[in-house]
Amino acid sequence: MTTHDLTGARWRKSSYSGTNGGECVEVVDGLPRAVPVRDSKYPDGPVLIVGADAWQHFVDGLC
Repeated sequence: MTTHDLTGARWRKSSYSGTNGGECVEVVDGLPRAVPVRDSKYPDGPVLIVGADAWQHFVDGLC
């Protein structure tokens, strides 16, 4: 199992997130082969690490 040190990571909120404090997804860009994902309402909560290829397929399916 690979672990990622996300201390100091720069989280980016989804461009689809509104400003009303609703459901927001944040990701970290720039990690090789991995995309960390978290719920912005719980920044100290769990982080899901998704493979970069799987994340790209997910994003492509949203459009």
